[in-house]
Amino acid sequence: MTHPETLHPSLWRADQLAQSATRCMDTGFAALSAQLPGGGWPLGTLIDLLVQQHGIGELRLLQPALAALGKRPIVLLQPPHAPQALALAALGLEPSQLLWVRSGARESDALWAAEQILRSGCCGALLFWQKQMRAETLRRLHLAAQSGESLFCMLRPLAAVREASPAPLRLSLKPAAGGVDIGFVKRRGPQRDTPLFLPLTPALLQRHAPLDRSTPATAAARSIQPTLVN
Repeated sequence: MTHPETLHPSLWRADQLAQSATRCMDTGFAALSAQLPGGGWPLGTLIDLLVQQHGIGELRLLQPALAALGKRPIVLLQPPHAPQALALAALGLEPSQLLWVRSGARESDALWAAEQILRSGCCGALLFWQKQMRAETLRRLHLAAQSGESLFCMLRPLAAVREASPAPLRLSLKPAAGGVDIGFVKRRGPQRDTPLFLPLTPALLQRHAPLDRSTPATAAARSIQPTLVN
């Protein structure tokens, strides 16, 4: 019997996970990686993380992958709260590799910044928080992400689950006792109706960072090009 992936890498059987056409990196959580095409977070593509509320463990979910980037820069674009250096250091992320970008009130500036970061290929990861995003804008970002192999995650409200997205991987995140419930809104593979409970270690859950430490350096969206784009 001919396997569909031998005909084209974007084909797969309805009862199996697709073989990812892009490079993937381990999530650091075996149970989650086993549920993702390619066995991890896809690189060079848009990943849609739909959170019920901020601060429920989304950064702890991404922590193993971010820590595996080594010294490569990690860009935090439009985070809902000022990042705390000590809290991020507790997750194994060096403040020196973090760049906090605030673009002001205009959505176009944030989009411009995201596209420049993705196309430059100089950053290991881009985490982009946004409340509302048009489908056309998501397509532009998805296309820009394909210019390189950065880990690119959009963090948006759970209500966006009803909206169309070009992202090949869309996960919903809801708080649960001791961890998070992960719903598989969209993946290249069989539909999964029941969420995956992912425990987060008590050591990480119980850590609290004081608010008197300096935050990562900030940059206005229109000022990042000299340092991020060759």
